[in-house]
Amino acid sequence: MSSTTALILAGLALVIIAGLGAYAFTLWREVRRRRAMQQDELRRAHENCLENLELVASALLQEQVDITEGAWRCKVLLEILDSRLLERESFRPFGEVHARTRHLHTHEARKALTPKERFKEDKERFAVEEEHRDAVLEAARAALVFRRDWPASLH
Repeated sequence: MSSTTALILAGLALVIIAGLGAYAFTLWREVRRRRAMQQDELRRAHENCLENLELVASALLQEQVDITEGAWRCKVLLEILDSRLLERESFRPFGEVHARTRHLHTHEARKALTPKERFKEDKERFAVEEEHRDAVLEAARAALVFRRDWPASLH
């Protein structure tokens, strides 16, 4: 192989390596951009959950929503934020009400019940609400504090 051929091949190799390097850099920037977008989307989703948590907790405290519905909604919102939040003593009442009432019919399934069956389920739900009312209202207050202190309250 002549030195001219070797220089041409070396130059060609450098051009290919430079092209691949530029392509790798472009891919790296795209990955960073997508990660930033995902983080921003997650931040907005958390903020939305926190706003909804504040609304539901306030509605609970103002008796604008019944204990069962408010507890369910708070439980779901806390799970979306971080499922470990329901392990906190202050938020356990939401999970307890859910566990005790999740078998009750809702929406269309409730409408399909006979009046006697609906009455029986309502009686059961009212008993759970009476038993857990104070604890759920205290959990709602804790949710408002949690919202106020976000994100420091995660730790």
